[in-house]
Amino acid sequence: MPRLERVLETSLYVADLARSLSFYESVVGLRRLQADERFCALEVPGRQVLLLFKQGGTLRPIPTPGGVVPPHDGEGRLHLAFAVPASELAAWESHLERHGVPIESRVTWGAGERSLYFRDPDGHLVELATPGLWWRSQEQGPPGT
Repeated sequence: MPRLERVLETSLYVADLARSLSFYESVVGLRRLQADERFCALEVPGRQVLLLFKQGGTLRPIPTPGGVVPPHDGEGRLHLAFAVPASELAAWESHLERHGVPIESRVTWGAGERSLYFRDPDGHLVELATPGLWWRSQEQGPPGT
């Protein structure tokens, strides 16, 4: 089987692109890579990208100089998780509180890994997860790799 390396991009579809962009830049701390009236690409540390698309903004093919991007769209409340160092979790809690973002849930998993859950302006569920949630460290792959 051909090999995959990682998830490069993930997407959320949002009602108000400017509002969501402001949230992910000022609250989550992501850096804008590119934006126009229908989408925004944000850098997630570690060579990953969060794409924010205006709902209904990509219902038609998007011609580019190198080819055509097929149409896509989505709706509903989605979930995404960011890996954070365990030593930063308390700082994240304080940071979210300062920005008026309520923490919806705190979970301690089987081996002591922890997750914080909160909502973005469109109701998407955002998780901050400490190392070990899926593997002993965020840098390791699954057991046996």
